[in-house]
Amino acid sequence: MTSRYAKRKLVSDINIVPYVDVMLVLLVIFMVTAPLLTQGVQIDLPVAKAEVLPEDDKPPVVVSVDANGNLFLAESKEAILAEDLAVKVQALLQIDPKRAVLVRGDKNVNYGKVMNAMVLLKQAGVSKVGLMTQHYEE
Repeated sequence: MTSRYAKRKLVSDINIVPYVDVMLVLLVIFMVTAPLLTQGVQIDLPVAKAEVLPEDDKPPVVVSVDANGNLFLAESKEAILAEDLAVKVQALLQIDPKRAVLVRGDKNVNYGKVMNAMVLLKQAGVSKVGLMTQHYEE
């Protein structure tokens, strides 16, 4: 007497269709989120031969000045008023006083606009302000 299980052969193939579906969903998610991660104001940094800052656990506070002289905090796409900038930077430095503060000034902006941003940061209690440049390639 043979059982009905004995007549059936074992299937050793792996069904990869669910794995392909998951991979396609992940691909779409990464394609949608990748541009969102690199948002920010477009700044054309000046080129200079400068020392690269060491990698730190804490990212610096970055204040950007675009070609029109508008101020931006971090990677925000919305311009910020000078008074609001000082208040927000003060709040960030109260949380972590040793955090570095850098200014990204467009190379086509009036020098006075970058200096005004630096003065605002000094008034907000920042002890050291650095200027960001694009790395010089020889």
